[in-house]
Amino acid sequence: MARELNLDGGEITLLKALGLTGAPMAGKFLLERTHEMESGELIDTLGGLIAMGYVLSSKVNVRTIADLEHAFFRVNPSYAHDLRDSIHPSRSREAPQRRRRRS
Repeated sequence: MARELNLDGGEITLLKALGLTGAPMAGKFLLERTHEMESGELIDTLGGLIAMGYVLSSKVNVRTIADLEHAFFRVNPSYAHDLRDSIHPSRSREAPQRRRRRS
């Protein structure tokens, strides 16, 4: 059963930069890929995604840019499909079709 996730613009930007494959990304690269976001907004948004469990981090507390640069981040695989559906709502997965039994 798909979960309905409501994400704001900053969260969507951060998740797109991080990627939804579940591969870890170094904080330095994440900082480079989200250069259009203010550092405070980036840390707050990332902290919210970590608190909700959507993003996993190698460090427990990410409160400064230095903490962000020395940590690794990845999308929680349990939420990957639901996050993909909420980022791209027009590409939502279709309900599986019922198969007819042969008699």
